[in-house]
Amino acid sequence: MVTEPAASPATPPPSPVPQDPAPPDPSAALSLRGLWKRFGQKIAVAGADLDVPSGSFFGLVGPNGAGKTTSLSMATGLLRPDFGTVHVHGTDLWAHPDTAKATLGVLPDGVRLFDRLTGAQLLTYAGLLRGMDRATVAERTEDLLTAMDLTGDRDTFVVDYSAGMTKKIALASAMIHAPRVLVLDEPFEAVDPVSAANIRDILHAYVDGGGTVVVSSHVMDLVQRMCSHVAIIGGGHVLAAGTVDQVRGEQSLEDRFVDLVGGRRETEGLAWLRSSSASS
Repeated sequence: MVTEPAASPATPPPSPVPQDPAPPDPSAALSLRGLWKRFGQKIAVAGADLDVPSGSFFGLVGPNGAGKTTSLSMATGLLRPDFGTVHVHGTDLWAHPDTAKATLGVLPDGVRLFDRLTGAQLLTYAGLLRGMDRATVAERTEDLLTAMDLTGDRDTFVVDYSAGMTKKIALASAMIHAPRVLVLDEPFEAVDPVSAANIRDILHAYVDGGGTVVVSSHVMDLVQRMCSHVAIIGGGHVLAAGTVDQVRGEQSLEDRFVDLVGGRRETEGLAWLRSSSASS
């Protein structure tokens, strides 16, 4: 009697072998080299190289699951890469995390806040955590509440804030220590148009003053109008990066994005939907 050998359990793919990346750019606000990150059998980021010029308003765009949030999490010290390095204004983020992170302001995706504090208390807490003195924290708290149009809700618990208000108080918390680089994951999601316009003005003034802003967004028109530089990410790779004009060429940024990442679907199969609406 011949017995079949037992099937071996599925094994994850082998770890990627990192290539020798180019040296980081010490003049860049953020310099990413050879970043890899795998979750189980899924490789989320596959050897990403990216330089964010100092003083730029930099947009990061890509389809869902492209690796944007994972890349930003590794770039800001929230997630350790499997391979690769991140330098913040020339400082190795993982070798000298305290020094590098002191210059960063971060608004992560799906941020969880201490929402049993009031808006004013949350900003005060964020400033004190950064080692700032109480007088400076108090002054900047009032300035940020005014700028974000939250003065009337300064004593409201954050748990009772709307989604847009929560986004604004989280952004204010990221800015209170006047970082050199702001990294914002979907900062305009759930924010009303008036507040979004005010936030854009604040961010542009910040860049004009020498700061660097990195934003991820799904809204191509917003990125095209707001940013000086852009990178398109797809499948864990940086597909294109440079100034907005360099990346889009003769196309709109949205058309260039679709050309690079693919995925546009034909809709002939929905003919029943068109005929239904025409007969009603």
